[in-house]
Amino acid sequence: MAGIQLYDYQKKAIWQMKNGCILCGGVGSGKSITALSYYYLQQGGEETFLDGGDYIPMGDPPKDLYIITTARKRDTCEWEGELSHFLLSPNPDVNLYMNRVVIDSWNNIAKLSEIQGAFFIFDEQRVVGSGSWVKAFLKIAKANQWILLSATPGDTWQDYIPVFLANGFYKNKTEFLREHVVYSRFCKFPKVDRYLNTGRLIRLRNSILINMDFKRKTISHHEDIYVPYCIEKYKDICRTRWNPWENKPIENAAEFCYALRKTVNSDESRQTAVLEILEKHPRCIIFYNFDYELQLLKDLGYGEAVEIAEWNGHKHQPIPDSKSWVYLVQYNAGAEGWNCIKTDTILFYSQNYSYKVMVQSGGRIDRLNTPYTDLYFYHLKSRSGIDLAISKALKNKKKFNESGFANWK
Repeated sequence: MAGIQLYDYQKKAIWQMKNGCILCGGVGSGKSITALSYYYLQQGGEETFLDGGDYIPMGDPPKDLYIITTARKRDTCEWEGELSHFLLSPNPDVNLYMNRVVIDSWNNIAKLSEIQGAFFIFDEQRVVGSGSWVKAFLKIAKANQWILLSATPGDTWQDYIPVFLANGFYKNKTEFLREHVVYSRFCKFPKVDRYLNTGRLIRLRNSILINMDFKRKTISHHEDIYVPYCIEKYKDICRTRWNPWENKPIENAAEFCYALRKTVNSDESRQTAVLEILEKHPRCIIFYNFDYELQLLKDLGYGEAVEIAEWNGHKHQPIPDSKSWVYLVQYNAGAEGWNCIKTDTILFYSQNYSYKVMVQSGGRIDRLNTPYTDLYFYHLKSRSGIDLAISKALKNKKKFNESGFANWK
């Protein structure tokens, strides 16, 4: 069997990797094949295979391999394709070895918390906070070898707490908070005012963070397209704090922002802009936030030749194969865990509150194996207060805060 050919930046990352590390690479950088190559070498494989040489079997049997990924990546069998290079498979009849290979989603991680002596690959960062996923992750990390893959490993130092605990840098979360966190005294809820001894935190992060630095062959073209909106209706909601669709007072900041966004995003001019873009790009992925946006997008007159498919909480349809198509993807359902090299265009019908989600969404077409050099990203916006505030938060790589914008008390 002919070997695989890794890029130099992938080989460099492999030799820096160790148990408990975070392999950090941009969306589409090849983290999956790099992680499996590391596992292959750790289990007795030969480096020559990674340079295109013949396949050299691992020690028999290698450690059981567990891959924890998104539900979509599990269902689309994306990992199976990568595993086949190493003659590994979740199917015992196809797997070359006697070891166990399991691919499962983060939703089922608690079921695997009793596993010992195996090798775990945690795909897509999910270990944030202190919920059931984090508890299961910490239990698995104590009894197994593991690595974590992430395009965006952490926005704040608190995001690194579970990984720091799993590596034994701190006994528990309380010790971390006691040594590094100062809370604001003037907030009703716990809010970090500042971090202490950040020099140590930087050293600890650098000891486990393995960056895959690679130069993309693609050129990303981002264009902001500003569309009109009904200013009178927008101002009326701001003044009266009244929900015109449900005919009742607006009760909180989330509902207030939703009402403003619905006013802005439902404007006919925004839908016209979609059709104008599709005239230039007949195959297009469109990201949206809300169900009413989905309905508006489905009802547009694309023409009989245009095939429409969806990926959201209601439908899981594949990407079309026709010459002209529109793939409607809801941010929360489809921002990560899949890729598409059939198009060079993504249209963001509305902005998501999260910078991380926006980056992950854009990465769906920016892949190593894309046949396109120029990629086009269209951001539909208005000059309304809420759209401008969201844009400012995203520009600063932060998450938009509804309560702060609405000044809700």
